[in-house]
Amino acid sequence: MDKTVEGREKCYRCYRPVTSCMCTHVKPIVTRTKFVILMHPKEFKKTKNGTGRLTHLSLPNSELYIDVDFSEHAAINALIEDDNTLCYVLYPGKSSLNLNTQTIEAAEKQVVIFIIDSTWPCSVKMLRVSRNLQMLPKVSFTHSKSSQFLIKEQPKDFCLSTIESTLTILELLHAQGIEKINEGEFERFLDPFNAMVEYQIGCASRTYESARFKKRREEL
Repeated sequence: MDKTVEGREKCYRCYRPVTSCMCTHVKPIVTRTKFVILMHPKEFKKTKNGTGRLTHLSLPNSELYIDVDFSEHAAINALIEDDNTLCYVLYPGKSSLNLNTQTIEAAEKQVVIFIIDSTWPCSVKMLRVSRNLQMLPKVSFTHSKSSQFLIKEQPKDFCLSTIESTLTILELLHAQGIEKINEGEFERFLDPFNAMVEYQIGCASRTYESARFKKRREEL
């Protein structure tokens, strides 16, 4: 455990305060696909509601890096330049391979999917300045789900959090035969996310009730 600036203990795994640690809810899934989570520095500071780190903890075959420009990132470039890997970046667009209707032809190669963990404006910048990521083919998906990220307003209908997007990708790769994951593992994948949302809603409710109580006392 570490100490935060405010003096509160912080979990060194999920980077949340110990009082709201989500590690016990994490149910790791072993995947064939490697996921590389590229986290914007601003997202790293969102210890209360960030889902990128929870995604990383839930996937043993994943890496997480924090930066804006990954052009000269040695580990990322090593993955991209490896002849045995097939790298994609999750990003919507007309040229993106839609996993709902198109199949990744992996052959014997290791599939690597880069996931940008950031707000939409910051994601655009990260892809624009990271020359190595620009060159990668893109994958995307279509869905009819609404995000369960009830504590955060999404910029558009059907926008998903990082961990929700990752689950959708895993489900589609499983349908394609690239992944072999038990149904129960899919169901438990969002446990830390759901627990986090429930915790934050509880905090907001207690804060609201406390404010109401204080106001009533002042009115007496």
